[in-house]
Amino acid sequence: MKGLILSGGKGTRLYPLTYTRAKQLIPVANKPVLVRVIEAIRDAGVREIGIVVGYTAPEIEDALGDGSQWDVALSYIPQDSPDGLAHAVKISRDFLRDEPFVMFLGDNVIEGGISKLIIDFAENDWNSQIVLKEVENPEAYGVAQLRPDGSIERLIEKPKVPPSNLALVGIYMFDRHVFDAVDAIRPSARGEYEITDAIQWLIDQGHTVYPHIHRGWWIDTGKPTDMLEANSHVLEEILPCIAEGVTIDAGSTVDSRVTLQAGARIVNSILRGPTVIGQDTLIENSYIGPFTSIYHNCQIRNCEIERSIILENSRVIDIDHTLRDSLIGRNATVKRSAVKPSGIKMNLGDHSTLWV
Repeated sequence: MKGLILSGGKGTRLYPLTYTRAKQLIPVANKPVLVRVIEAIRDAGVREIGIVVGYTAPEIEDALGDGSQWDVALSYIPQDSPDGLAHAVKISRDFLRDEPFVMFLGDNVIEGGISKLIIDFAENDWNSQIVLKEVENPEAYGVAQLRPDGSIERLIEKPKVPPSNLALVGIYMFDRHVFDAVDAIRPSARGEYEITDAIQWLIDQGHTVYPHIHRGWWIDTGKPTDMLEANSHVLEEILPCIAEGVTIDAGSTVDSRVTLQAGARIVNSILRGPTVIGQDTLIENSYIGPFTSIYHNCQIRNCEIERSIILENSRVIDIDHTLRDSLIGRNATVKRSAVKPSGIKMNLGDHSTLWV
């Protein structure tokens, strides 16, 4: 079995952060979302993985290389234009050949991994398996309508009036028949080759498509609020640890749910988890509260921060009010000025400076 990760797209819902970074490389709990997807596929026993890439291909290839550091073999499949998920399958046929494969959207985070799904697909004679999740806004997704016996009656892409609240979450398993499907369908009204249309073709042709309803949490990290929510979930799951080379002075308090990565320095500060502090980051005279991820080579001085993500090489200094529910980009600086707002909430782009 092979893996296929879709990692194209511009990530417009995460602007301004994704003006300068592929959205799949933004970290959750200090690990890029795309790396979490690779690890989920690897942990399910799949070692050959193709990554469909768009205009951010150079950055993604530079970050991931050949995949050997995660014990996988990565191949990169260029998609010249974002023509839909089914189109991504079609252009990947030379890599996939006729082997069964799991397809995973590169900006999704899911509880529990996919090992059980892979086992179920391998042990049954299904032609496809799709993962569904009950959502509050099904009109934003591909939606499945099930028959009383639990089988799939039809799939609809972003319906104005959803027939159910069961959304396709971006994890699919296929055998070779999917290539017949993607060759048979035509572009939708929005000009894309929809994977929902390809799966519907399989159903209409009498192939077996099994729906798995996921009961744990799942997040499409497409918006800043989604990134923060995914960060909170993942922080609750990781096993806290303190790496070698970390320094914590006598004036600091670090609780047992905090992860400190190599070279982190904690000076006269209070840290309460679940929280992760990145490599060579300095926390000084500050309070870092739960559900916060601070990436590598940051400086945090004289601040209080909660439930936020701060990316690498950024500085947050001398902020009077608590910074919460915020996403700060790379190489950014947040400092205090003479004018003091009653609160701070922001999504700050890379290479920015904001005086508050």
